[in-house]
Amino acid sequence: MNRYTRDQIAARVAQDIPEGAYVNLGIGLPTKVANYLPPEREVFLHSENGLLGMGPAPAPGDEDEDLINAGKQPVTLLTGGAYFHHGDSFAMMRGGHLDICVLGAFQVAANGDLANWHTGAPDAIPAVGGAMDLAIGAKQVFVMMDHQTKSGESKIVAQCAYPLTGVACVDRIYTDLAVLDVTPAGLAVREMAPGLTFEQLQAVTGARLLPPTL
Repeated sequence: MNRYTRDQIAARVAQDIPEGAYVNLGIGLPTKVANYLPPEREVFLHSENGLLGMGPAPAPGDEDEDLINAGKQPVTLLTGGAYFHHGDSFAMMRGGHLDICVLGAFQVAANGDLANWHTGAPDAIPAVGGAMDLAIGAKQVFVMMDHQTKSGESKIVAQCAYPLTGVACVDRIYTDLAVLDVTPAGLAVREMAPGLTFEQLQAVTGARLLPPTL
């Protein structure tokens, strides 16, 4: 089964971020999106630890240990970028000032429920962070994740089994197999990996899918 690489997923998400958007890239896989935004497109990248105007990852050797994102990864700051108090950053997140947030997930339900902070396992380390604030505060929520767990279970489900981050908050899902839109009628297939059939995609998905329209 053909699958998109993580860099291909990031590049695909970058395609859907419009000129002038204020965007938060969550910890982990979403940070890759910054590397695929066209330089001629002005996008304002936000990090919850208090950054606005982030650029792509620095070249090896050019890292600034005082300039990091929320995941403690070194970042660059574009001309006009700024850093500020953590409280101000959360005010931006909670106040509806972000157009898009891009988050990872453990599970996404058919209605757009998001679970990305805790698996509920006794030995799991919960990581709330700012995901709850982003999920409810951003105008659009994009999720990037593998379609399945390492053991082959679908991460797209009819109903989340893990503690929720946000209720009915996800707008679009990007996985290594497909791009899905959360709609009132259900999960609509927007794109599929090359060579993948709708039947194959449905077989590895734990929720009913709506086939792509021609």
